[in-house]
Amino acid sequence: MAEGSDDIQALVALMARLPGLGPRSARRIVLHLIRKRTGQMTQLAQLLDSVAVNSRECLTCGNITDRDECAICADPARATREICVVQDVADLWALERGQAFKGRYHVLGGTLSALDEIGPDDLGIPSLIDRVTRDDIREVILALNATVDGQTTAHYIADALAGANVTVTGLAQGVPIGGELDYLDDGTISAALRARRRL
Repeated sequence: MAEGSDDIQALVALMARLPGLGPRSARRIVLHLIRKRTGQMTQLAQLLDSVAVNSRECLTCGNITDRDECAICADPARATREICVVQDVADLWALERGQAFKGRYHVLGGTLSALDEIGPDDLGIPSLIDRVTRDDIREVILALNATVDGQTTAHYIADALAGANVTVTGLAQGVPIGGELDYLDDGTISAALRARRRL
C-alpha cells in the first residue's frame, strides 16, 4: 500500500468501512481532505468531534438531535395529533426530504424479529402506545419498510392500538415489496404517504 503514513492508511481503512464507500472511494476522499486540510478537513474534524460529544436521541420521538427535544418535536407549526412511525432515523430523514408530512414522528429503533430475539420491549413500541394515549393522537401512520419484519411490526402495532380511539394507516402505493425507505426517491415517498390506507 502506498497511501503514505500509518495514520493516513488507518484513515483510509476507517473511511472504507462507512456505508456506501469502498477502498477506492475512501482513498479519493482522504486525498481530497488532505489537499483541503486547512479548510474542509479542519472543519470536518471539528464537526465530527462536536457531533460525537453532543448528539443524542430526542426524548419524545427518538430522532437524532443535540438537545433534549428535536426541532420537529419543538416546532409548534407541526400537526400534533398525527404520528408517523418509522423504523429508524434514516427513514425519518427520507420522509422529511419529501416534505409531504407535516406531523410528528416516532422512531422505533428497529423491527420485531423472532430470529434476532427482538421483541416489542426492545423497540420504541411501549413509548409509542403511551404517546398515543397521553397526547390524544388521532392518526398513527405506519411507515415501515415493506419487508417481512417491517410488516410484522406494523400488524403488531395496529393490533396493540386496536382499543385506542385512533386511526391506524400504512403507506400504500409506491413502496416496493422488500424496499427500504432510505433508498427511495422523494416523489415515490410523497406518493406513498399521500395514498396511505387504513390497516
